[in-house]
Amino acid sequence: MFNYVIRRLLLMIPTFLGATLLVFIILQMAPGGPLEKTIQQIQMGSSQGGGEGGATSNGSSGAGTLLPKRALKELERFYGFDKPIWQRYLIWLGVWKREIKHRNLAFKIGDIEVKKNMGKRRYAYVRKNGAKLEVYDKEGNISKLWTARFDMDISDEEITNFDELKNNGELSDISKLEATIYETEYSGVLTGNLGKSYTYQQPVIEVMKPRFKVSILLGLSGWLIAYLVCIPLGIKKALSHGSTFDLISSAVVFMAYSIPGWAFGGVLLVLFGGGSFWDVFPLGGLHSPQEIWVNLSFFEKVLDQLHHVILPIIAWTIGSFATLTVLMKNSLLDNLSQDYIRTAFAKGLSEKRVIWVHAVRNSVIPIASGIGYIIATIIAGSYFIEMIFNINGFGKMGFQAILDRDYPITMGFLVIAVIIRLIANLLSDLALAAVDPRIRFK
Repeated sequence: MFNYVIRRLLLMIPTFLGATLLVFIILQMAPGGPLEKTIQQIQMGSSQGGGEGGATSNGSSGAGTLLPKRALKELERFYGFDKPIWQRYLIWLGVWKREIKHRNLAFKIGDIEVKKNMGKRRYAYVRKNGAKLEVYDKEGNISKLWTARFDMDISDEEITNFDELKNNGELSDISKLEATIYETEYSGVLTGNLGKSYTYQQPVIEVMKPRFKVSILLGLSGWLIAYLVCIPLGIKKALSHGSTFDLISSAVVFMAYSIPGWAFGGVLLVLFGGGSFWDVFPLGGLHSPQEIWVNLSFFEKVLDQLHHVILPIIAWTIGSFATLTVLMKNSLLDNLSQDYIRTAFAKGLSEKRVIWVHAVRNSVIPIASGIGYIIATIIAGSYFIEMIFNINGFGKMGFQAILDRDYPITMGFLVIAVIIRLIANLLSDLALAAVDPRIRFK
């Protein structure tokens, strides 16, 4: 089994790379990206007006852009559009060095050396050497940490040779040249860095942590309740096939299945939410307001949170009730008609032993095969249910990141979703092997 798990984990690598690369390219090439939105906001807020042009997501700008070349480059660097798309993906993945700790420098004509304070009593000495800049440490050695480059254009043409431009007199009307020095490091998904959110200005992991806990709380709770209710209910319906109980329970289950979870959640709030006729449950959130929550004891906090999550969990799990119940019932009915069941009865085994030891074990095989898919779905969260109950969960965060063009959060959401889905598929195989004696990993 260990070798099988290792092989499956290795096969997950190309799947992960393919999924993330495809979405990354779509996000980078799609119009209306964060760079375009920022430039449009600046243009709309500018008192000078401007033309129709703007910058595209790959960093090119139209004729009507109001931003200076320097400001546009700063925006491109902030949003990561200052490099080719393939290099951006490798940087995001963590296999290509990322530029960090940028410092801007101003070079006056005739200067030979610029000393830049880098903080914590660290200084970088930058010298012009023909067409390039060299960074030295305080001992006079070329720095292994810092790199420098010219960042300012002259007449929209890149600087190729500083000394040649100076000798030809092309710099006579230019008071200074702009340059940037920076450090580089391997920092990306493979090193645990999912980037920094454009919207929240925080690391993506820090933004995701509290919302991921919400999805785990609601999703896993609903999943456990669904299995604990639907498997016994399906067994009971199979053993009472055609009875009044079977018909009534089927009608109730399929009526619930026909209602979307978010719509059912809205009905629950109307009937049982605060201010309704039956004012039993709060209108939303995961706990009471903060000024009340901080003064509660641990036991009171547990009760308060249970009081808030009952309706969301019911809405979350209502759709899976019919599927699991009917699947369990039909699987058990199918197994009860098999020859091995008749053989067990013929050998004199009791009805209870035949049903619960032989038939039920084989009947849960179809349910076990889909356990990974269910786990992957519930952890991803439900945007609509989270909106109805005003819960800041994982699904709501991912959907809002797409609307806001917050690419780091969008890609971080994709990474978590893909990894969970791949691991969930592996769990399905292991669960299937645990309940099906015919499957052995060799």
